[in-house]
Amino acid sequence: MSTSIAFDLSLFDWEEWVERESIPKYRALQIYQWIFQRNNSDPASFSNLPLSLRNKLAASFCWEPLELDSKLQSEDLSHKLLLKTRDNLLIELVIMPYENRTTLCLSSQVGCKMGCTFCQTGKMGLKRNLSSGEILAQLLIANQFLKEDRVTNVVFMGMGEPLDNYDAVTRACRVMIDPEGGALSKSRVTISTSGLVPEIRKLGRDLPVRLAISLHNPDNEKRSKLMPINRKYGLDELKKALLDYPASPRHGITFEYVMIEGVNDSLGEAKKLVHFLHGLKAKVNLIPVNTFPGVAMSASSEERIRAFQAYLSKRSIPAPVRYSKGQDISSGCGQLAAKREGELDLDPRELHRERRRSKKIAL
Repeated sequence: MSTSIAFDLSLFDWEEWVERESIPKYRALQIYQWIFQRNNSDPASFSNLPLSLRNKLAASFCWEPLELDSKLQSEDLSHKLLLKTRDNLLIELVIMPYENRTTLCLSSQVGCKMGCTFCQTGKMGLKRNLSSGEILAQLLIANQFLKEDRVTNVVFMGMGEPLDNYDAVTRACRVMIDPEGGALSKSRVTISTSGLVPEIRKLGRDLPVRLAISLHNPDNEKRSKLMPINRKYGLDELKKALLDYPASPRHGITFEYVMIEGVNDSLGEAKKLVHFLHGLKAKVNLIPVNTFPGVAMSASSEERIRAFQAYLSKRSIPAPVRYSKGQDISSGCGQLAAKREGELDLDPRELHRERRRSKKIAL
């Protein structure tokens, strides 16, 4: 089995490869387009290539770096695919259909070392980074799974801290937004981070795609308890980096804020959040925290969410309440931990309560 993953190669890499193999240069673009425009991972079907080249491609590269282990469908029609790497590690991706788009939430690492207390992925620890090809393979698999439909938006909000795997993530993003590759707009690719300040600054210089910040508390001491990364890069340092980030004037920066009963949902914290966001074009997604075993946290009440939301809205900060899709298959925000069907951990009674509340609070 070849150790080289075909999807790791950029167009430039393919051009170098065909040159080394004494193959005409134009073949590189054809190969690249078969993979990323047509979502095709079977070189035997690259019909405009000579048979000898198709055979060479099949023999020279790995074309299945991720194997489908299992799949689950939620009652809200989202899908979670559990994928196995070649070294028998498990990662998850989530396909979320909406009325006017299909969003892919993909993983950048096997596990995560950030240790955020409300996130089940962080309890796994970090096993390893994914390569750019393993990241891009998730997009291909999702598009193949959708068949007639196609992923329109990509969010790096699955397993892992994307900016902790900076080189592979940005390399994958470049292919996604390449007109000859995935052909996605930069405004349809979002990288979410817990706040790695040097990498945020580097991303702004290298590849200013949409940025989302997992904030969750506007108080330094309290945020450090929730998110250990804050001890290294505090809110003042994070704010300076965000002010410098070349965000789109239309979209600005998105802030993810899990609502935890009695932890970060008071009007005092809402006031501090408004102060932190001053000077930034921002939208705040309020996300009632998702439960999982071993964590004594519960989602904020409807009343506290409403009051928090109203405080932000009155100060011209959009603050939609986002109930995570796929909670019944443990694919909601903070629940990804490479679980098979028999290992899902959401109490059906809790799920029923969440559904009732989601009807009360407008999204």
